[in-house]
Amino acid sequence: MHRPEDLARAVGDRVKHERLSRQWTLDDLAQAAGLSRRVVVNVEQAATNPSLATLLRLSEALGVGLPSLVEPPTQRTFRVTHSGEGSPLWRGEHGGRGVLVANADTPDALELWDWTLQPGESRASEAHRPGTREMLQMREGTLTLQIDGENVELTTGDAISFVGDRPHTYSNQHVHPARFCLAVFEPGAAPPSRTEDSHA
Repeated sequence: MHRPEDLARAVGDRVKHERLSRQWTLDDLAQAAGLSRRVVVNVEQAATNPSLATLLRLSEALGVGLPSLVEPPTQRTFRVTHSGEGSPLWRGEHGGRGVLVANADTPDALELWDWTLQPGESRASEAHRPGTREMLQMREGTLTLQIDGENVELTTGDAISFVGDRPHTYSNQHVHPARFCLAVFEPGAAPPSRTEDSHA
């Protein structure tokens, strides 16, 4: 597993590189991402471990996939992520984790996640870019998935595909941990202009 400080440093370096390549100021990026200037500064200086929501806003503003912010570029035709080597980008208050374990290096974002929600934990997700699709399969436990206000309960072995451009929430309302694999496809988009409003 990546150490939090190493992950924060990698994210900070990549965000700064992407910002400077667009000749954006810190204020430009902050406005495009809907974040404060202080948050952007802290991310670039690796002074904090950014939340998943912050990373998503930055990736949207820069027009790059989330994996591009947390993984170094590679020219190999394959990349193996051994057990324990994924990037933990979300941590729940009771020990749950959302770990990015694989991604495809394409203009579109294609991600594979290993999620664990401990009893009582939930993860609310804002609507992603139009055209986003998600697929989930339960590995163990029971998960309540709310999509655009409608609840679906999934148990071990169940699978679901759904649109990700609607608000959705994953929650564990039971007494045992819920673990699931999640695949996310998000169509790419060109970076916004310096005056374009953020849609994150």
